[in-house]
Amino acid sequence: MQNKNLTKSLAMIGLQCPRKLYYHTHPETYQNELTEDPFIKALAEGGFQVGALAKIYHPDGIDLSGLYPKDALIKTNELLKQTKVTIFEATFIYNNLLVRVDILRKDGNNVDLLEVKAKSYDSSKDSFFDKRTQTKLLSNWEKYLYDIAYQTYVCRKSRPDLLFKPFLYLIDKNSIATVDGLNQKFILNHTNEKIKIITIPNTNINTVGQKILIEIDSSKAVDLIIKSNLEDTKKINWWDKLPFERKILDLANGLKVDQKLDPRLDSQCKKCEFRCAPIFPLTSGFKECWSAKLPNDALDEPFVFDVWYYSTKSDTVLSTGRTLMKELTENDFNIKEKPEHALTRSQRQWLQVDLFTKNEKYFDKINASKEIETWIYPLHFIDFETSRVALPFNIGRKPYEQIAFQFSHHMVDENGKIEHAGQYLDDIPGHFPNFNFVRNLKKQLEQDNGTIFRYSNHENTVLCDILKQLHNSNEPDKNSLINWIQTITKKDKQWLGERNMVDLYALVINYFYHPLMKDSNSLKCVLPTILHDSKNLQNKYKLPIYGSKNGIKSLNFQNWALIQYDQNGNIQGPYQLLPKLFDDIPAEQLDFIFDQDEISEGGAAMTAYAKLQFTEMSNLERQKLRIGLLKYCELDTFAMVLLYEYFLEQLF
Repeated sequence: MQNKNLTKSLAMIGLQCPRKLYYHTHPETYQNELTEDPFIKALAEGGFQVGALAKIYHPDGIDLSGLYPKDALIKTNELLKQTKVTIFEATFIYNNLLVRVDILRKDGNNVDLLEVKAKSYDSSKDSFFDKRTQTKLLSNWEKYLYDIAYQTYVCRKSRPDLLFKPFLYLIDKNSIATVDGLNQKFILNHTNEKIKIITIPNTNINTVGQKILIEIDSSKAVDLIIKSNLEDTKKINWWDKLPFERKILDLANGLKVDQKLDPRLDSQCKKCEFRCAPIFPLTSGFKECWSAKLPNDALDEPFVFDVWYYSTKSDTVLSTGRTLMKELTENDFNIKEKPEHALTRSQRQWLQVDLFTKNEKYFDKINASKEIETWIYPLHFIDFETSRVALPFNIGRKPYEQIAFQFSHHMVDENGKIEHAGQYLDDIPGHFPNFNFVRNLKKQLEQDNGTIFRYSNHENTVLCDILKQLHNSNEPDKNSLINWIQTITKKDKQWLGERNMVDLYALVINYFYHPLMKDSNSLKCVLPTILHDSKNLQNKYKLPIYGSKNGIKSLNFQNWALIQYDQNGNIQGPYQLLPKLFDDIPAEQLDFIFDQDEISEGGAAMTAYAKLQFTEMSNLERQKLRIGLLKYCELDTFAMVLLYEYFLEQLF
């Protein structure tokens, strides 16, 4: 390791867990689940456009981003001699602490630090603090505020002669685009392993329309962080109890002498990026951390924090000396029952613990069959791929509005005939797809009165968002589209459609559990579980009937065998059989890197959509990505059909 400076990104990693700092700086030794491809991260997070727009709002800014840190430091100090100056990537070093500030504005001795983030802020209701106290940060703001706090700390230590005031420079949630194609003015170019943001010609302060970024004074929160005066009653970990300055100095020293700092060893380890199967000769950092407490043969077992929705309670259990899930007892769960016999969260949590040791599954045939008997054929299975981009597509649109760019649709008739009945994909750069999306969906689903299925609440949320957009539009058929959306959705106490979509996720949560699902109920986890459990599905789909002439109609597959085995005779996950949307990066890894609050799932498809929208590519590359997206979405709805077949198998 050559670089001994604690940069902002390294500091944020170390503040999560001090041991992570060592693992991140030794990639040749430790397997990391979190992709470090900066191009993919830029696409996924969308911050590159916001950062470029922020610079447009400061036309007098001097950009130091192309300089090495030492050269940028020298240039920064020269520029700070001016009474007034604006600098992009101003650089400060204190001992081996280093920061590069997104935007610095100096006026006399007063210096504003602007940290640009692709996160929205509603000035009418958002706050950094819990409503009950002004000394406790809301969890969804912590990482952003610690980021700017670190920068402020280093700047103040480096230049005590200046008065630094921190700001978060965020997306104004209440703003409205006043120009078309705002998000198409900034293109990401990736060549020779370098990323370049291309701002199209004639993009300037006069052509980007009304300002959609807002500066939020973060002084109070930052000062509380630096002085370690925050109220944090829930955190009982030794690392969280240390003062902010002590943490920073420990991290800086650990980096300098290349030392492994102690790990935090608590519920946050559950989502650690170093908790992954190592690829020889790389090591699992997670196992190395916990090897001090557990024997090697126990490190692959589930931990107490691996129980579904149990993270907040697991730290209390860990404090009693119990680490593994098998050490939990029924008394660790305040088990409650529902009057309608569906599983409660506490019942499902205990099922996970109990059935793991017994290696048995749970299926409530009686109550599941009551629901299944109400379904009307033909059955329709739908899945949406969506995005929320920071910079609006068109005049009148707001930041982070819902964008529905793709759907897939499978049908099953009363005789059990399955077909991929339809699909939609709009990847035209800068085109707002939502209204055509609904028109195409309506056309496919209004031919009969069959039951419509979704998995989880996403499709309902998307359609309700589009309904609101239609209300504010001038579309000639908006009333017809609105009325139709209301027939298949529900909205709080406002309406319940007579053909309201059935949620297969709810059936899984209420009536089914298998130990192979562990603590996940996502369709991508349920699918390999049911394929492993059902000999009938294995025998049926090991044959290349999907997309065959006399088999199952498909719009994107030909003669495909869903069930395929690896060299050890294990069933391969169907999603692993699909072409990668990005070379050498699995879809699961793309999902893992998303950390935006506006983005919660579907990382692979959203990243692919971002690439289609905001990068330069050949027609061949575009077509390849389109084919990949169509296959992924089709498999999503086919997975729902397989779940339906599995449920029927369990009943009869």
